[in-house]
Amino acid sequence: MSSTVFDSALFRDMFGTAEMRGVFSDKALIERYIEVEVALARAEARCGVIPAEAAEQIAELATYESLDLALMQHETEIVGYPILPLVEQLSKTCGEAGRYVHWGATTQDIMDTAVVLQVRAALAIVERDIQAVRGLLAELALRYRDTPMAGRTHLQHALPITFGYKCAVWLSMFDRHAERLVELRPRVEIGQFAGAAGTLASLGDKGLEVQEALMAELGLGVPQATWHVARDGLAEALNFLGLVTGSLGKIALDVMMMTSELGEVYEPFVKGRGASSTMPQKRNPISCELMYAAAKGVRQHSGLMLDAMIQDFERSTGPWQAEWIAIPEAFALSAASLGQAKFMLAGLEVRTERMRKNLDMTQGLIVAEAVMMGLAPALGRQVAHDVVYAACRLANDQGTSLLDALLAQGEATAQLDLAELQRLTDPANYLGLAPQMVDIALAREGAVPR
Repeated sequence: MSSTVFDSALFRDMFGTAEMRGVFSDKALIERYIEVEVALARAEARCGVIPAEAAEQIAELATYESLDLALMQHETEIVGYPILPLVEQLSKTCGEAGRYVHWGATTQDIMDTAVVLQVRAALAIVERDIQAVRGLLAELALRYRDTPMAGRTHLQHALPITFGYKCAVWLSMFDRHAERLVELRPRVEIGQFAGAAGTLASLGDKGLEVQEALMAELGLGVPQATWHVARDGLAEALNFLGLVTGSLGKIALDVMMMTSELGEVYEPFVKGRGASSTMPQKRNPISCELMYAAAKGVRQHSGLMLDAMIQDFERSTGPWQAEWIAIPEAFALSAASLGQAKFMLAGLEVRTERMRKNLDMTQGLIVAEAVMMGLAPALGRQVAHDVVYAACRLANDQGTSLLDALLAQGEATAQLDLAELQRLTDPANYLGLAPQMVDIALAREGAVPR
């Protein structure tokens, strides 16, 4: 029976993806355990620790299909960990070679390395989806490079920007996430093999040789030192997911707030999507809501991983198990959020006419700074500020445009002619370097539109 959004038949594809669930499924995890045990046998055979024929037999007979999963589940609850029940079954399945299964290893060696293999596969999915989001944002930035709209600070009109500039700001976050991912993977994708207390004592002088051979078998990095209780690698991975979903949440919040009254952008229209059971007019921003929720969920798990870094002595009593909760759920939420972002950005409805209408709604007040800077050479900045400030108050009080208020006031017309005041009070003429900033963002390697 399903009991959470992650395994619910109703909600699982809103809070995860089938692809990511496959990476972290029970079957996939157990198969990773077996993969590590087989790789260990092969590595030890190569190093002369166990007979080569034993390693071959283990590789042939140690399979997921050979397991009694009900028995393994029952014994896992008794033992507290799945590796001892797994090893017992594999040892019997492998016959005479079974005596060499799990040679010199400890439970956490197998479980940590298996999780790293899962994380490696999961990060590859995340990397692919980040690249897709970057491509979509680059397309939007280029298409709307010169499309003027109101920039807002403290939820109020500030200065004109372009929608392409806004998309370039979003893009810049994902460019940095792509860099972070490249940098963190060598630190995270490191295997674990160190024995009971991390000293490889059971393998004598062969320990480090076997460790290196095992990592070569699995394509993982060799640890600098045992990381049974040094959990910064996995914590970094989940806090990276926190950054990614935080950026997705920021985009979601912007898009949600640009609908309805603003009417500037909408999620793609799909019949029935975001519908209300009682209000036929509703078109709720479902993708944004899920992205926003995912950011909060991943933040909790990234915090849990930071807390789980504080472990006692050479083997933890509890924090390690907290990782079992945090890692699969954080990756599920991240995959879901990236999937929703790809859907939304690929079909984002951009209402440029509403952007222009909203830009003009304050009748030129949004470019009061432009007028001030136009008057400053003649009046000085502070006097120019006071003149324009007074004109803004007049425009607000009388419901007129900033241009009309300036014309009625007199101080501005003494310095600037009508044509210049008309130019200065047109928001489309005060975009700053927003379009050029789009060009800079798109010039980054890998950020050009498809």
